[in-house]
Amino acid sequence: MNFIVLYFNILINFIDIILKSINFILMIKDSDSGSRDKRGYWRPNKKLNYGPFLVWPFKPFVFIKWLFGYPGFIFPWNILYIFLTLFVWFFLTPSIETMKTFSIDWISIVFLRNVVLTILIVGAWHFFLYMRKTQKTEFKYNIKWPDTKKNKTFLFHSQTYDNIFWTFASGVPIWTAYETLMYWLYSSGKIPFINPSVNPVWFVLLFFLTPIIHEIHFYFAHRFTHIKFMYKWVHYLHHKNTNPGPWSGISMHPIEHIVYFAGIAIFALIPSHPLHMLFIAMRLGLAPAQGHTGFDKIVAGEKSSVDISIYQHFLHHKYFECNYSDGIIPLDKWFGSFHDGSEESDAAMKARALNFHSK
Repeated sequence: MNFIVLYFNILINFIDIILKSINFILMIKDSDSGSRDKRGYWRPNKKLNYGPFLVWPFKPFVFIKWLFGYPGFIFPWNILYIFLTLFVWFFLTPSIETMKTFSIDWISIVFLRNVVLTILIVGAWHFFLYMRKTQKTEFKYNIKWPDTKKNKTFLFHSQTYDNIFWTFASGVPIWTAYETLMYWLYSSGKIPFINPSVNPVWFVLLFFLTPIIHEIHFYFAHRFTHIKFMYKWVHYLHHKNTNPGPWSGISMHPIEHIVYFAGIAIFALIPSHPLHMLFIAMRLGLAPAQGHTGFDKIVAGEKSSVDISIYQHFLHHKYFECNYSDGIIPLDKWFGSFHDGSEESDAAMKARALNFHSK
């Protein structure tokens, strides 16, 4: 059980970093690595780009550094989600034998587990960055805070309450429905279930491929929700969050939740272990909180910080018609929807947004 000890050590150290960041005087400033315009928007100095995954000519040493380096593909975030997946599988998930028959007992356990994980993880991002405001607006893309009252755009006139409502009223139940259906399919032998002792190479390799599978599904599912009809009746709800926060991550229309969490069902077509399916489920359910924090970095010391968010997705919420993917595969470059964070891209996206809203 060494991986469990390692997971808790990483988790405790991460929490300790956050707690230590609460009371010290910030020495690191967002002006050190970016600039803020007159409207209060912060922009990193470095233009956005993709990792060296599909770059020609292929540079093996650059690729290996990106794959195993820090920060990179595996560290720090994917490895944390893998450890979380292992912990959830071994300690918070009913046995696979139990799931051969649908039962409210084990389904309720999975649902309540997902509710608690969402409260703890999404709630932690919100608590430290938006309630305690541990680093104020340093590295916050939009200097304004989300509307918390008297905004009729949102349910309860509050962006946060609106986001929480859609997360728990629709998001977590639909996430759980896909996950429990997949457990039943695995346990009843209706889909391929690989044994890690028989197929160790594929078992390990599929953990590396899962974020890529997620990226491909997310890109095309996301483009689908931007079709005029889907946007007008479904995806608009998520895009009310032009100044997103952690609870905005899976605040979506129920139909969009069905499309979004369908990424879990992809593993019904791929020889896999339930751990791989659970890994993508954890990413789909919990990682969007990180991607919607609205902050570029979390201050982790007097002179250090950790990248926590995805500027390209903030730009998607700002301009709507750009950066549909997460940034591993250059899908947006291939399909002409990439915004690299520069002023030149700003102008192009503003023109595209005007054209989109005039239709």
